[in-house]
Amino acid sequence: MASVILLDDLLLIICTFLSFLVQETIQGQNERHLLHFLFVENQYNPLERPVANETKPIIVKFGITLQQIIDIDEKNQILYSNIWLQMKWNDVNLIWEPREFGGVEELRIPAKKVWKPDVLLYNSADDDFDGTYHSNIIVNNRGEVKWIPPGMFKSTCQIDIAWFPFDEQKCDLKFGSWTYDGRFLDLIFDGSSNGDASDFIRNGEWDLLGVPGVRNQKSYECCPEIYIDITYTIHVQRRTLYYGFNIIIPCVLISSMSLLLFMLPPDSGEKISLGKQRVKCGVTILLSLMVFLLLVAETMPPTSDAVPLIGIYFCCIMIMCSMSMMFTVIVLNFHYRGPETHSIPSWVNEWINGRLAWLLLMKRPGQQKHKHTNDTIERTRLHDIVVQERQSRCLLSGLEFEDEIRLENGAVPKPGDSPFLSTKSDLLSILRELRKITTRCKREEEEVIVRGEWRFAAMVIDRLCLWICVTFTVISTLAVLFSAPHLVTT
Repeated sequence: MASVILLDDLLLIICTFLSFLVQETIQGQNERHLLHFLFVENQYNPLERPVANETKPIIVKFGITLQQIIDIDEKNQILYSNIWLQMKWNDVNLIWEPREFGGVEELRIPAKKVWKPDVLLYNSADDDFDGTYHSNIIVNNRGEVKWIPPGMFKSTCQIDIAWFPFDEQKCDLKFGSWTYDGRFLDLIFDGSSNGDASDFIRNGEWDLLGVPGVRNQKSYECCPEIYIDITYTIHVQRRTLYYGFNIIIPCVLISSMSLLLFMLPPDSGEKISLGKQRVKCGVTILLSLMVFLLLVAETMPPTSDAVPLIGIYFCCIMIMCSMSMMFTVIVLNFHYRGPETHSIPSWVNEWINGRLAWLLLMKRPGQQKHKHTNDTIERTRLHDIVVQERQSRCLLSGLEFEDEIRLENGAVPKPGDSPFLSTKSDLLSILRELRKITTRCKREEEEVIVRGEWRFAAMVIDRLCLWICVTFTVISTLAVLFSAPHLVTT
């Protein structure tokens, strides 16, 4: 009895397994029969345009799904993108009744087996021109065909560098049939005219603003027929945070360093060496700006259509640095002038040391504090000089009067007769030396005054140049920043 029960269970298991095998075999046979029906019995030809009336065009619904912007090569003006194409059309040769083929309603067929529109990217820069992967085509029993080939596209893009790095770029993707004109193929939008960006992967350098599409009809010189194309425009905006921290802020700091050159007094330390150091600092700052400009130029296309905004800013800063070096030379020229080579003109005292110094709120160091003391010292020195001249005149007149008396009496003066006769030559030499010393002191005082006037004029010019460079730098920086379409995009 137990053996009979085990035999019945074994037979039940075998029958169940065979039933599954039979069902799968029948299902595979249905698809095989359907494929045989479509491609062998109906003699399907992939070269035949699948329309019921050959005088009418086949309608192809077209759309794209933007997955990622891989890169925008500004120098070579090329856009690298990952896009899925979506094409739908009706194939009258791929229609069947599902009940006759075991309820099969859809088929996945290799793309080379069926007719498909030869839609290509017109502005492709790829070596193979077509960068799509020919995936399978989905066909249902009503003859509706759906084809979604993914692709890595390399397309040309006209780069506008006028507002770099605050720029926006618009790259066109022009899709259309390469051989079928509007009489044989009509390309229309699949729903919305905008590209699908719902699954877009965010780029580190660019923000996607939109993917609008436009349907165009155009004829070409080679082909007078009207060809239909759909052009999608990838509108992106550059994220400026990277360029702000790596290019703009260092440039502003370097330009501000050139203003600090005017804070160095020309008369502190070694005269000539400090002047050279100011010029060396200016040259170093100018060379550093050139390095930043070369870094920007490496990423820009070699075009003469426009100059990038940051390039204009660099040129302004380099002009300012060159002006600061020129001003430094002028200041040093004025500072080291003296009475030996230059006499101070009246216009320097009147315009530079007078009106311009008053306009810049500059005064000579200790002018008010020591004004009374300097006047007193000058009056005392003048009084001493006058007294000395009077005494010398009296002494000389006395000596001359004594000599005249002796000579009138007919007496020959002897060395021991009068103390005036023995010391006359010594006194005369002393008086001559006193006059030389007095003259030298006057000349030295005049030279000190002239040098002071020249140095004060150099200080005034230095302060004027400082304000000119500060004003030029601030105005150029604000003008460049506020003329940009957008300042910061993170």
